[in-house]
Parts: sequence; structure tokens; C-alpha cells
Amino acid sequence: MKILVVGGGGREHAICWKLSNEDNVEKIYCAPGNAGISQVAECIAIGDSDIDKLIDFVKENNIDLTVVGPEVPLVKGIVDRFEEEGLKIFGPNKECAQLEGSKSFSKDFMVKHNIPTAKYKEYTEIDKAISEIDSFGYPVVIKADGLAAGKGVVILENKEDALDALKDMMLDKKFGEAGNKIVVEEFLKGVETSILAFVDNNTIIPMVSAKDHKKVYNNEQGPNTGGMGTFSPSEIYTDDLEKEIREKVLDRTLDGLKKDGLKFKGILFIGLMITNDGAKVLEYNVRFGDPETQSVLFRLDTDLNKIMTSIIDNKLAEIKIKYKSEQAVCVMLTSGGYPNSYEKGKVITGLENLDKDIVVFHSGTKLVDEKLVTNGGRVIGITAKANTVKDAANKVYENIKKIDFEGMHYRTDIGI
Repeated sequence: MKILVVGGGGREHAICWKLSNEDNVEKIYCAPGNAGISQVAECIAIGDSDIDKLIDFVKENNIDLTVVGPEVPLVKGIVDRFEEEGLKIFGPNKECAQLEGSKSFSKDFMVKHNIPTAKYKEYTEIDKAISEIDSFGYPVVIKADGLAAGKGVVILENKEDALDALKDMMLDKKFGEAGNKIVVEEFLKGVETSILAFVDNNTIIPMVSAKDHKKVYNNEQGPNTGGMGTFSPSEIYTDDLEKEIREKVLDRTLDGLKKDGLKFKGILFIGLMITNDGAKVLEYNVRFGDPETQSVLFRLDTDLNKIMTSIIDNKLAEIKIKYKSEQAVCVMLTSGGYPNSYEKGKVITGLENLDKDIVVFHSGTKLVDEKLVTNGGRVIGITAKANTVKDAANKVYENIKKIDFEGMHYRTDIGI
């Protein structure tokens, strides 16, 4: 089987790594890939949203399956285009991808199908948003409606900061067209967790749980990021909570997809806040989370390519999905200054000294004159398994001591 993975971050590295360990996978290509991915796949210089070139490559190289990692090509309709050409591709179509591509679309979907979520209101006019902002109380959550690379959600502690955020999004277009419409929500208090699920037209199967850490500093301080690290399983995911999420979130989501005629096939990421009133949905994403994927796929025992094929064929219910008993931790090493401005091109040293059972997932790296250098805000994810999350975390942090690049930053409390 020849597979093309679309994307070039840590999530795509985890997907390629998992596929590379599966018996019936003959060859993996990745477009555009990165320095780490090049160790397990052949990287192709095609952008992840250059759909025409991707289609040409798949046809010319007789690719059996294309797997889409990032959200942007999904929202742009890459799946629809591939299917029109009779090409096998894994991911939801453009209509379904609105669950991530539009915050207002997903919130409307949740309310329509009685899926618990925060109270909210949509705005396209800044004056209206300003006049009503106090009605949500503080802290308040403001979201750019469209895609904003995981940074379009801000939590504001007071009115002054909220007004600045509205101006940034709606007037100054900090997130471009994504801020033409915004969603303002009540702030939910609780513990944040997430669930990744395999979905076809008839079935939704949650993966093992994972806990993500969005804030850049320890103890959930500082601005939001794309994710500073994860561990799996999440410590709060009890049997009772699992039952509640199955009934009130997963089953209602699948039922809603069916009722709305949304033929969803792929991965559904569900961000959750566990409040005193129960689990509430923060957001949907329509692809593997990053860096949740690095922890979850690290534990997946069943062949990923077989699961994906079963979903494309609407036969997900027929496959038995198994996970390793060990628990996993992934800690992100980031560029100094991230998630705000940061420099690239810093030489990374020490990876050759890591323990043999440590896996390094590259998010933002490239090779320059045969040297590995930083090429993004989130640079690499250091990942390990052990019998407990704490033991896996200790293993990760012992190995991080061996790594260095100028400005390197990471949280020291993930899984601890």
C-alpha cells in the first residue's frame, strides 16, 4: 500500500511514524513534510493546500490512500476534489469540515442537537458586540469565527481587555477574514480535556483519552498556544464521565450528523470542559489534534491504515480497535517568544543522545547545511511510554536535559 500524508507538523509526523510500523504499508510520502518526517517518509515539495498538485502527484505515483492532517485543506474541500477524481482519501468533506471552519456553524449544531455547551452569541458588527459584552460576565471568551491556526480563541479577564480583543479581531483583522464574524461565550470553569474519535456515517468510536495543555507557562498561565504537551490517558476520565460523554456528546453528535445529512468520515476532535454541571463541549475539530495525536497514536495497537480504510468504506463498526496498556506523555519544546514573535534557524543539538525508547516528533524543523534547525513556534515533541503517566513524564524530562537550542522553552509540569 502506498500512502500520501498531507501536512508537515508534529501530528503528521505521528501519523507517518505509526503507518511506517505497519506491515502492509509499502511506501509513505508526505507533502510537504519536515526534517523529522523525512526519516520515515519521502517528503514532497508540495504545499498542503495545493490541491491540484496533490491530485496530480497521487495519479502519477499510483497512491492508494491519501491522509489529510491539517484543517485548512479540509475546510477548502480537498476531500470533495479527490472524490470527484475517484481517488481514495481520508478526512471529512467540505460541508462537514465547517464544524471546525466556522465557530458559529459548530455552536449552532450543538444547540440544535442538545449537545451541552457554553451560552454564546454571534456578532458581525463591533458596535453591537461592544454594547453587549458586559452581559456575558468576566472572564469572557471571544472566538474568531474562522480558522486562526489554533490562536483565534482568547479569554479576557475584564472589559478593557475584551474591547481590545474585539478591536484586534474585527477592526484590525489580526486573524484576517476569520474575524469577520466572532462568537462571544460565557467562560466555563472546570477541567479541560479532549476526546479524539473515529467516525463514519454510522458509527462513532472514541479513542483513548488525552489531556492537552494549551497555556504557554506552567500551571495554565500565559497566552494560549497550539498545545504545549499532552498525556494519555487523562486522569479525570472516569467510567461515569465516559458514560456521560458517550450519551450526551458522542451519541448526540452522531445523531445530529445523520439528521443534518452531514456524511462525516474521518477524525472528530472534541474539546471538553468538565464543569460542576457536567461535561460541556468547547469546540469540534475535524482532524487529529496536535499534540494529542502524538500521545494517542503512540498507544494505538491496531493498524491505523486498516481503521482509515474501514471508515472510508463505512465499515468502522466491524473493526476491533486496541491500545497498548502503557501510558504516554509528549512535551513540546518551543521557540523563545512563542506564541508571539520568535526567531527561526536555531541549531538543535543533543537528539542523538536520547534514550532508545524516546520518540521525537518534529513539528517545526528543517535541515540547513546538514544541520537540524528550528523552523516554527512549536519545534519538537519529546514522547515516551511507561506504566504510569508520572513515570513517562519523568523519562521525558530526563531526556529533555540532553537537548538544546537557543531560546528553547518548555513547560515542566506536564504529567507531573
